[in-house]
Amino acid sequence: MSGSTITASGGNLFALAAQYLGDATQWIRLAQINGLADPFLVGQVNLVLPPVDPNAGGGVPNV
Repeated sequence: MSGSTITASGGNLFALAAQYLGDATQWIRLAQINGLADPFLVGQVNLVLPPVDPNAGGGVPNV
């Protein structure tokens, strides 16, 4: 399902990362690929999914 686009109505990136990437801690990957800073979504949002990577995770961006 990587490289796909989904439409989410509200919610948060934690739940979407768990559902589509298999790991809620990968929410930061969703945020980065979509240019988002806030993990909480308001309204209807189209999101690009990064490739599934079971080795990625942590949930903390490298700054």
